[in-house]
Amino acid sequence: MRRILILGGTAWLGRALVTAALATGADVTCLARGESGAVPAGARLVRADRNDPDAYADLDGEWDDVVELSWDPGFVASGLDALAHRAAHWTLVSSVSVYADSAAPFADESADLVEPVDLEQYADAKVHAERLTTARVGERALRARAGLIVGPGDPTDRFGYWPARFARGGRAVVPEPSGRHAQGIDVDDLAEWIVRAGSAGVTGPVNAVGEEFPLAAVFAAAREAAGASVETVPLDDETLLSRGVQYWAGPRSLPLWLPAEARGFSRRSDAAFLSSDGRRRPLAETMRRVLDDERARGIDRPRRAGLAPAEEAEVLAG
Repeated sequence: MRRILILGGTAWLGRALVTAALATGADVTCLARGESGAVPAGARLVRADRNDPDAYADLDGEWDDVVELSWDPGFVASGLDALAHRAAHWTLVSSVSVYADSAAPFADESADLVEPVDLEQYADAKVHAERLTTARVGERALRARAGLIVGPGDPTDRFGYWPARFARGGRAVVPEPSGRHAQGIDVDDLAEWIVRAGSAGVTGPVNAVGEEFPLAAVFAAAREAAGASVETVPLDDETLLSRGVQYWAGPRSLPLWLPAEARGFSRRSDAAFLSSDGRRRPLAETMRRVLDDERARGIDRPRRAGLAPAEEAEVLAG
């Protein structure tokens, strides 16, 4: 029986990883504080604060795969110090944010990376984590450069904003979709691939990204899933910015909307992912799953990303 250690495992992607690993019959252990909740039934939780120098003391034996979810430099370093010599394979969940250039479409894993300067910045810290991992684990390491992760339970509210917004009906502000794309990977597809890749011994950097779709197709899938009567009001970048709307995520934003110079961010090469047995469910299925989750959590709840109804009314009023 394969022994898999997940450094994390109680939050969103971590829980999906535990579920995927358990489905293969693996013996799964999670090291986490447990503040995000319990681990799925069948896994073992070792409660520990990784700021504690003895955080790894209760982890015994060898591991077929260790999966590191953190981008905290101290956590990444301490995990490697304690466990690298006991792991047959090491998976670092990294990000396509590591790339220095987000303009060129279809860039692969050979593209230049950000030079880490400020390790409090996400991209810098992820590059630093990759370098630490490669230095300690070498050819046993998989650097899974995840793209935009979507699906049920998403704490960022980015992708889910759209099916929830279309479900409300009425007039919906959208960014002008022409020439724009989205590339979200379902959280369960990502988790299942990480488990398969660890078992198969996949190593090196891999862009773990979703299928590329025109942004208009994403809106169409959201409309179809919602089944509501919606009039979309496309506005160009200049108009949106002048009315106080932000790109991509966060308060008063339009999720998935990127500036022209960053459009390559949602068009990364997926060749290495597909050749390493990456599998992706249809967009319509993910959209239905997300909308079911949005309805369960509350379509009208306060969100971490998107336009609140009153903000959207202001934008429409100009």
